[in-house]
Amino acid sequence: MPKIDTIKITDMKFTDFNLHSDLQKGIDEAGYITCMPVQKQVISHVFGVINNDSHGSKPSQDYHASQDLYVQSQTGTGKTAAFLIVIFERMLTEETLFKRKALIMAPTRELAVQIEEEAKILSKYLPFKTGAFYGGVGYAAQEKLLRDNVQILVGTPGRVLDLNKSGKMNLMDISFLVLDEADRMFDMGFYPDLRKLIKVVPAADRRQTMLFSATLNAWVKNLAWEYTKSPHEIEIEPEVVTVEEITQILYHVPSEEKMPLLLGILKREQPESAIIFCNTKKNTEIVAKRLKMNGYTCEFIIGDLPQVKRLKVIDNVKSGKIKMLVATDVAARGLDIESLSMVINYDVPSEAENYVHRIGRTARAGKTGKAITLSSERDVYELPAIERYIGKKIPSEIAMQENYADDKSAGLRIQTDRYEDRPKDNKKREFTKKSSRGHRTGTDTETKGRGSPLAGSTETQRDFKNKSSRRDAETQRSQREYKRKETQNTDLSKLSMEDRMAVYKKKYSKSHSSSPASSAPPRLRESSSLKDPKPEKKGILSKLFGIFKKKENK
Repeated sequence: MPKIDTIKITDMKFTDFNLHSDLQKGIDEAGYITCMPVQKQVISHVFGVINNDSHGSKPSQDYHASQDLYVQSQTGTGKTAAFLIVIFERMLTEETLFKRKALIMAPTRELAVQIEEEAKILSKYLPFKTGAFYGGVGYAAQEKLLRDNVQILVGTPGRVLDLNKSGKMNLMDISFLVLDEADRMFDMGFYPDLRKLIKVVPAADRRQTMLFSATLNAWVKNLAWEYTKSPHEIEIEPEVVTVEEITQILYHVPSEEKMPLLLGILKREQPESAIIFCNTKKNTEIVAKRLKMNGYTCEFIIGDLPQVKRLKVIDNVKSGKIKMLVATDVAARGLDIESLSMVINYDVPSEAENYVHRIGRTARAGKTGKAITLSSERDVYELPAIERYIGKKIPSEIAMQENYADDKSAGLRIQTDRYEDRPKDNKKREFTKKSSRGHRTGTDTETKGRGSPLAGSTETQRDFKNKSSRRDAETQRSQREYKRKETQNTDLSKLSMEDRMAVYKKKYSKSHSSSPASSAPPRLRESSSLKDPKPEKKGILSKLFGIFKKKENK
């Protein structure tokens, strides 16, 4: 039986380990100071702990650098940084591993992207390239990453096996294999794919395998037995979910009305400090810029924000210069704001654990806080898992007309920025800022236009901006008024989750299924039906007969 370590939260810093200086620099800039339980246990087992004594710092002898690991840990406990630090440190310090590769398997595209972003942050000063490989997108960009000799491969089982089968991805040169959230892979039906993966990777004695799972079911144990060799088992006690001290409010709102409702909430509540969470980097930047257009002083942080700007934003938030911050879950990790009065979920998180991590920021050290969630037709289906996780139903309220505020950014195009890190050499990277296409507010989707009408300063562009903004604002106001009346007729707060989702499904299926013809005014539909029918197509014989008939008439 493998040894099982069960631990509780203890203070230990990353500087307590003898890590490579370039890796430690990336950890410091990421804002990671104190180890979370899973990070402490994994890293200390692999590398040992630095013992500070009068004779200097020496690593303890109780370490097992290449031993397989089987870790039971909940989502959002910092396990991503734990296995990434192990991989980077061994590749940097062991000459035989410097040019080898690591394969990290994740059950979903979203988790693969999060791991990729965190890997890029931690490896900012390292010579290793990271790439994500998942379905739903084209193969060209991912195949280019493989040609560029990417060393940290993060992917979902289906796409990884496809690339391997086509000969584009060679998995026999990996020295590290990580299976993240193994229990979710079973729930999503990936077990056959994982069995196939065993046949295309090096044998267990030629790689280090780290398996992470939130539960210890029979399937996971069987997979651990197949994938690992004498693994060291670590069990992290689950975090106690405590949300009693937090006032939670849920609003059901159409996606195009989220910004007016957010502005109304901020106007009514006037929080001393607040974090607004979004699920995507693009939406995070758009929401922050729209808030600025409406007179609010705020900033945003995303995963690929230049480190200098990121640190400046964090310092301004902690010092109180900025009262409002818009952030993604990944970018907000390691960010601790004292006496945070409010958290607003502009997007419902796709992970139930992330909901608790978000709202838990408002009730630190026994204090009370307030958490408001805006749920639309796009993310309402995430709520049942969250309510099961916290063990109760989130109190919902109906957004009345007085809860909304006028949105000065309605109808305008929001020009977002794109940040690229181009390596000057093997150690330093230069961040360049590029403008991306404009985004029209209200839909938060990328437009197909060539540029933003706000980019120039000509009279034509100003006229276009003023006319379109007034027209779009009036249209959105009338649509909002109609939908608000329709929503008010149903008391959603008294309905179950299934009934609430049924109401929204019925409501939005009607709006999306209506065709232009059916939505046209009756008079137009009648007139279109009275038009002369199109002449029938005639064959060659009919045409010849018509010609002869004309000649006879003449």
